[in-house]
Amino acid sequence: VQLQASGGGLVQAGGSLRLSCADPERTFSRGALAWFRQTPGKERDFVAGINWGGGSTVYADSVKGRFTISRDNAKNTVYLEMNSLKPEDTAVYYCGAGTSARAMLLGRSRPNYWGQGTQVTVSS
Repeated sequence: VQLQASGGGLVQAGGSLRLSCADPERTFSRGALAWFRQTPGKERDFVAGINWGGGSTVYADSVKGRFTISRDNAKNTVYLEMNSLKPEDTAVYYCGAGTSARAMLLGRSRPNYWGQGTQVTVSS
């Protein structure tokens, strides 16, 4: 079971990046996919999530209005479009598969499967 994350990089503050999380084996046709991020010495925090079924989305307050999560069912891929990036967005970003995006937002559940991390660095 593999989730393939990609798209990180170095960008200046105010810039944009798009992360991708692919599920090539269509393992997670139900439930939800979410993005989390982690900085050294800190916990992995929820960023955004999307339910496969209805496509509903949820966001952490810190990224609302700047980040957009979306899905491409045909490609079994979830994207995280990140705009107006700030230095505090610098982190390793992970995608994870779970049962409910809202439950992951509220901390009531965690992903059962994780992709590899992708580094996002925002310079000031």
